[in-house]
Amino acid sequence: MPGDAPLRAAILAWQRALSAERRLSGRTVAAYDRDLRQFLVHRDATAGRPIGIADLVGLKPRDVRAFMAARRAEGISGRSLMRALAGLRSFGRFLEREGHGASAALAAVRSPKVERRLPRPLPVAAARALTTPDVRAGEEREPWVLARDAAVLALLYGAGLRISEALGLLRRDAPLGGLDALTVTGKGGKQRMVPVLPVVARALADYLAACPHPLAPEGPLFVGVKGGPLSPRVVQYAVAGLRGALGLPDSATPHALRHSFATHLLARQGELRAIQELLGHASLSSTQIYTRVDAARLMSAFDATHPRARLGSGLDAKGSSPG
Repeated sequence: MPGDAPLRAAILAWQRALSAERRLSGRTVAAYDRDLRQFLVHRDATAGRPIGIADLVGLKPRDVRAFMAARRAEGISGRSLMRALAGLRSFGRFLEREGHGASAALAAVRSPKVERRLPRPLPVAAARALTTPDVRAGEEREPWVLARDAAVLALLYGAGLRISEALGLLRRDAPLGGLDALTVTGKGGKQRMVPVLPVVARALADYLAACPHPLAPEGPLFVGVKGGPLSPRVVQYAVAGLRGALGLPDSATPHALRHSFATHLLARQGELRAIQELLGHASLSSTQIYTRVDAARLMSAFDATHPRARLGSGLDAKGSSPG
């Protein structure tokens, strides 16, 4: 690890705080750590020695910009640079809380502009097909495994869950016995309640009835073939197989089902604030991106079907009809 010994100790304490206090996922903590290490390697090389905490607190904006320019020259995307700067700022705030002083340079540097990519939802028929176990009936898989995968995917599309949220459910969380709602723990440990459609409840009941492993109330709801917690990779692999069977594009992923949930609700006049709560978005701006998806879909349909769109030659050079 680059940097001097006190700095390395501070980094380890920061990582523990990210996991324990902010409850960030292991993947996010690892990404932040990787970005910070790359920055420290850059600063060590620039200084010609292992830098310390005082060096970080005394950074100049040009030091941060030089690192970002070097990473950009290596072909790093604006999105990755934005995440790297977020990680550096997080560590800077940690150092300030620990009494080492504030690094004004990290706040002074603007985040790179990133064009926000639109989610790529699936058509309704494709989303439904992904959640139907019958599509995989010909596979050499145990029936309970097919029922399990269908139940997970039903939660992603039918309740808008993230895959981590679905796999984080406990057996006692299962909405059975007439319950029509589910309490989900999302990002940052925030809990929300989502309604459970009858078709989703049936998929869960079918899985539980078929599962050969004893499921303790405080244990995971979804388990692998050996009875341990189900890995997201298993679900991703199942969806990859379904893509081939159904002729769907590579954009048909487990997370695309969550996008489809939001987009299809909006297309049926769902209220944006309600969709925000169902998805567990902290900010409405995160949910508003689906209005852009819906607008893009409508414009595509317009271009494909409207007579004026298809028969542009019917307008004269001034934009008026000839008759």
